Amino acid sequence: MIAVDTNILIYAHREEFPLHRKARTRLVELAEGREPWALPIFCVGEFLRVVTHPKLLDPPSTLEQATEALGNLLKSPSLVLLNPARNFWPILADVAKAANAKGNILYDAQIVAVCREHGVREILSEDRDFSRFKGITLHTL
Repeated sequence: MIAVDTNILIYAHREEFPLHRKARTRLVELAEGREPWALPIFCVGEFLRVVTHPKLLDPPSTLEQATEALGNLLKSPSLVLLNPARNFWPILADVAKAANAKGNILYDAQIVAVCREHGVREILSEDRDFSRFKGITLHTL
């Protein structure tokens, strides 16, 4: 199973990004496919934060546009939404220590931790920082 990072969601949603078509095509393949794929819960909130932020995008997506796009994606029957569970904290602590994660990299560490907790070992992202974490394979578009 592969997890999808926030930047893939953003690129698929916003046409102005050079990777828009590739991201959209890949998300449609995952969402319409039979193989399970995953979305860390942290990426849901981050997607909404980024695409509606007026200082990051001009014009930003409206909350209605963003929630509709995300809501449609969340309807995928093959999607597994990854939520932190009982072992999240010790896994996060181990992941962060092993990668010497600090600052913004800790956000990536929590994505890796929730993936590991659910047995997900692959992530689709354009964020090369994921390569610093052992036990997760980074796939790019």
